[in-house]
Amino acid sequence: MTRIYVGPSTLYDLGQVGELSLLDSFDGDVVIPEAVVDAVDVEPAATNLEGYLSSSDVETATDEEYAEQARSLLGRPVGTSVAVVAGVLAHRDPEDRTAVAVLSQDRTVRRLAQGLGAEVSSSFGVVVRATLEDKYLKPSQAKRIIRRIDQHGLHMTGELRERAVGEVAE
Repeated sequence: MTRIYVGPSTLYDLGQVGELSLLDSFDGDVVIPEAVVDAVDVEPAATNLEGYLSSSDVETATDEEYAEQARSLLGRPVGTSVAVVAGVLAHRDPEDRTAVAVLSQDRTVRRLAQGLGAEVSSSFGVVVRATLEDKYLKPSQAKRIIRRIDQHGLHMTGELRERAVGEVAE
C-alpha cells in the first residue's frame, strides 16, 4: 500500500483555497506527520487542515527511528522536512517505486525523496491527479483551483501556470 507523505507547503496551498479533500484522490494512505500539522499555522489553511484531519482517515505518526538518518541526509537539525524524509526512509521499497510518495514544494525534500525511491508531486500535481482520477472534478473546476492557489501565494511563472492548466485540460 502506498503511503503519501504530505509536506506543509502542499497543505498550505490546498488549505488556503479549501481544497484539502483533493488529497483523497490518491490510492494509498495519506500521512501528515504531527510536525507538519503543527507547521501549518496560517489561516484559513490551519482551520481547513483541522477539519480535514477530523473528517478523514489520515495518519499523523512520525517515523522517529529514521529521524536521525533523515537529519543527516538533509543537513537540517529539526523540522517538517525531517519528518517527511524519515517516512520515506521507513517505507521505501527498491522493488516498488509506488510504495511511498511525497507531496511537497520544497526542492531539497523533493530531490532527496526522489533519490531515495519515492514518487514526488506538488500541489498542482494533486489537482491534476484529482481531475484525472475523479469523474466529478471537471477540468474547468481544476483550472479555477489552480488559479486560486496561484492567487493565494504560490506565485508561479506564467509559463508554469499555463503548463499546469494545460495538464488538467488533457
